Amino acid sequence: MGEDRRLVAVVALAQGMAAAHGSREAWRAAAAGACRALGGSFAALSVWERELGRLKVLVNVGALADGEEEFPEDESYPVHQFAEITEFLHEQWASGGGEPDAWVETAEGPAAGRRPGYCHQRVAALRRRGRGCCVVAPIVLHGRAWGELYVARPAGEAVFERDDADFATVLASVVAAGIAQTERLEEARRLAFTDALTGLANRRAVDVRLEQAIERHRGDGAVVSLVVCDLNGLKRVNDTHGHAVGDRLLERFGSVLSLCGAMLPGALAARLGGDEFCLLAVGPPADQVVKAAGELCRRASELELGDGVACGVASTEDPIGPVRSARRLFRLADAAQYRAKAERAARPVVAGRAGPDDPVMRLADEPSKGADGERRRFRGRHAP
Repeated sequence: MGEDRRLVAVVALAQGMAAAHGSREAWRAAAAGACRALGGSFAALSVWERELGRLKVLVNVGALADGEEEFPEDESYPVHQFAEITEFLHEQWASGGGEPDAWVETAEGPAAGRRPGYCHQRVAALRRRGRGCCVVAPIVLHGRAWGELYVARPAGEAVFERDDADFATVLASVVAAGIAQTERLEEARRLAFTDALTGLANRRAVDVRLEQAIERHRGDGAVVSLVVCDLNGLKRVNDTHGHAVGDRLLERFGSVLSLCGAMLPGALAARLGGDEFCLLAVGPPADQVVKAAGELCRRASELELGDGVACGVASTEDPIGPVRSARRLFRLADAAQYRAKAERAARPVVAGRAGPDDPVMRLADEPSKGADGERRRFRGRHAP
């Protein structure tokens, strides 16, 4: 491959990773781009999981052998079988020798750039999978061994040469830069949708997920349920014990909410702001959601601080009328929570279950509790 073609391949690899939405797409773009750049038939990207002592395969692309999957659930290998990744850490760049070079393996044994003394697990793997050779390039991220890029050709095709290994080293550096960028973007996304104190989802995440849930409800009738709860006694705890203790109460309640949310497959546990929290469930029956909310009330009442929780539930499966917008469901759940707080109810108040004269329904439909009014009340009282 000429220098111009290799430059084009490097640019294509970088652009492919930059266009990826999330880690999985970035991994696939990295492996596929390197495979094309090196004229391989198969490529894999693996990460070194230090705490588990293993090299875990993240993605396989190209001509997969029997048993290989694009995104394997648990394809991993003890790192001592492929010790190069750990030995490079100490022998090369950590001692000022620069970043590690890639090397070539063949089904017949060591090849271009292969340093003696390493085990031959890769050789056995090549033979087992009908591949004739591979080039392996360590990936270095933030000055540490992160994983490796692996590209192979089938038996009978030209063996990778030294200049291919050198090019693979360049590609591994491009992949490292792409992975670093993906991690930064995902961390930014995570922070944008996460409550900093409790680690739960935040109001923005709820707004997005609830809009999607209502869209699905309108499309296929999926049951959407919302539990809105207000942690009682937070102001008293703050005034009496200080805000640091109040924050611990919020964190503790957040853990309880997460625990109860786990009773509902796929539920989103969130802090809306201040002392207001919610659970959003899509799919589980309304009775199952009410049961989880009841457990939440019980556990909240047993917290060492605070005065329990006021909890309101609204579900599209209950007789609450058509729910065509996220605002409508939020308004109903909030009105139920407001009613629970006024009554000092020890159990959840559920919108639509008190018959035709349900005060929650009237409260939700009052002009002052309209869509805009409801959101002002949330954000005015409980701004994060």
